[in-house]
Amino acid sequence: MRMTPALIAGKLFALALFTAGAGHAAEIKVLASNALKTALEELGPQFEKATEHKLSFTFNAAVPLKAEIEKGAVFDVAILSTPITDDLVKQGKLVGATRADVARSGAGLAVKRGAPKPDISTTEAFKRALLDAKSICYVEQGATGIYLKGLFERLGIADQLKGKTKLLPPSNPAAHAVANGEAEIGMTQISEILPYPGAELVGPLPAEIQLSSVYPAAVGTGAKEPDAAKAFIKFLTAPSAIPVLKAKGLEPG
Repeated sequence: MRMTPALIAGKLFALALFTAGAGHAAEIKVLASNALKTALEELGPQFEKATEHKLSFTFNAAVPLKAEIEKGAVFDVAILSTPITDDLVKQGKLVGATRADVARSGAGLAVKRGAPKPDISTTEAFKRALLDAKSICYVEQGATGIYLKGLFERLGIADQLKGKTKLLPPSNPAAHAVANGEAEIGMTQISEILPYPGAELVGPLPAEIQLSSVYPAAVGTGAKEPDAAKAFIKFLTAPSAIPVLKAKGLEPG
């Protein structure tokens, strides 16, 4: 088989990762935002195959994961939102020198598959879609949910939406709730809508009110496998990870 430059580069990169973590096969404990779940579930096995390390993922909204870290959770790598990551670095919970942006994501609107798609092409159209909907939902503790609360206040529609808004726990993502018929409209990160076949992406929020979230990775200060954790971050930020990130509704960091 002819070795193309891309194939050679991929093999060399995998060898570099393996060499960097050589010595023993480590178990790397990863705490990660739900926004990266589907991407990490595909990239994780690729990393394990390349390095012989094993990954153990805990997925949740960023806010409760931060709370777990502050309570003393044992982990090697955290992949959370920028404000939370930066705060944990300041607290000495994450090693700032290892911080690297993995992916970017935008918020979007979802409806049940087959349902009419409202116009959300402008801010006014977005407002009208929410006001006309019988019910809306979002995860209350998620970064998107926190942003939406403030956005509705700024748009002057918070009071009108209260009676028809369902605030969800992290265990019930907005796209999942919409697919199950729990609400007419759900709002979350686009990467959290695409995995649900029963839900359909209407589109991103209008550019002028879009929430663009960046998700950095960093090694925990108490990591038991810091070298393997660094190798995993290097893998996630390599060019070879880009196609997977894009396929899952994300952009490279």
